[in-house]
Amino acid sequence: MRRIRFFWVIIKRCHFDKFLYVFIISFFVCSLIVQLTEPGIKNYGDAMWYLFVSCTTIGFGDIISDTILGRLITVYLTVYEIVLVALLSGVVISHYIEVIHRREQMTASMFMDKLEHLTELDHDELFEIQEKAKALARKAAKGKA
Repeated sequence: MRRIRFFWVIIKRCHFDKFLYVFIISFFVCSLIVQLTEPGIKNYGDAMWYLFVSCTTIGFGDIISDTILGRLITVYLTVYEIVLVALLSGVVISHYIEVIHRREQMTASMFMDKLEHLTELDHDELFEIQEKAKALARKAAKGKA
C-alpha cells in the first residue's frame, strides 16, 4: 500500500494525474458513444469490454466495430492509451534517476565535509573515508580500462 501511495505522489507531482483522469473520462464517454452507435454492441458493459480489449491490444475479436465512428473512437482511445503508458514509464524513470542523483550529491557533500574536518574525526570515520577513497580509485581504474 505504501508503494502505491508513493507511486501516486510521483504521478501527482508531475501533474500526470490530469492526463490519467482525462483518459478515464474518455474511456467511459467513448464506451457510451460506441454502445449507441454500434449495432453489434447491445449494452454498456459490452462497449466497455470492447474498448478495454482494444486499448490493451489484446483484440479477442468477440466484439467488433462496424461503423466508421466506432472505429475512429477505437483508434483515438487506443493511441491515447499507448501514449499514456509511454509517458507513465518516462515519468517513473525520470523520478528514479532524480532520486539517485540527489543521493549521489548528498553522499559527495557528506564526504567532502568529512575531508574538510579530518582532524576532528575518530579512527573509525577515518577508516571509512579510506575505504571510500579506495573504492573510488578502483572505480576510476575500471573506467579507464
